[in-house]
Amino acid sequence: MTAVISAAGLARTFQTRHGPVAAVRGIDLTVRAGEILGFLGPNGAGKTTTLRMLTTLLTPTGGTATVAGHDLAADPAGVRRVCGYVAQSGGVDPQVSVREELVTQGRLYRLTRDQAAARARELAHDLGFTGLLDRKCGALSGGQRRRLDIAMALTHRPKVLFLDEPTTGLDPGSRADLWALVRRLRDEHGTTVFLTTHYLDEADALADRLVIVDRGVVAAEGTPTALKLAHGGSIDATLQDTFLAITGRGPAPADPAPVAV
Repeated sequence: MTAVISAAGLARTFQTRHGPVAAVRGIDLTVRAGEILGFLGPNGAGKTTTLRMLTTLLTPTGGTATVAGHDLAADPAGVRRVCGYVAQSGGVDPQVSVREELVTQGRLYRLTRDQAAARARELAHDLGFTGLLDRKCGALSGGQRRRLDIAMALTHRPKVLFLDEPTTGLDPGSRADLWALVRRLRDEHGTTVFLTTHYLDEADALADRLVIVDRGVVAAEGTPTALKLAHGGSIDATLQDTFLAITGRGPAPADPAPVAV
């Protein structure tokens, strides 16, 4: 299967007043077309730094990478054209309507106003919030807001979707809805999904394959079942136990998913 993301020795060192800090020491990874990849690691492992490099938000200080055939260093604009990015905290304007936010996003991708309006209606239909188009963004629930964040990232029909902890703070129903949406994007549109999460049950349920990083390098990779067999001792092992066996420490604490009342 074709590789959509390839990285070799990808590294990032930050210069601080106390000296250089190597946040990512050399990441090697391959993500295949149409794959949902779970990218896991303890706090400070280099997950977000790696994701920000792959989306051109940070310049690597070492190594190479390509995203959908576009070289990270030589063609960052090409990378941005083929990827969508949903950050941990969304950036929508609470004072404007969902429709206005989506149309503005379309205009930023150089669609005409009519094209942007049509794309907004299409995304709202596909993601299940047609009835919310004229609601102010500030009046959306957490789950509705995350759907809007994802819709905005899909405006230009990207080949690769980067999701940085997309369900943190959502109630169980909203989390399940987003899981179903991610699977549908892969199954119906062939979208490659690069997912970071601190919820190991989410990674276990969603990811076709996992890459676990620790101290800035890849510590293990494989399907959830293969990692459980290799490091947890049994396919019945939990991903939590497997993760601890690989890294020696737990994932960074995440806000607990609220219980629906």
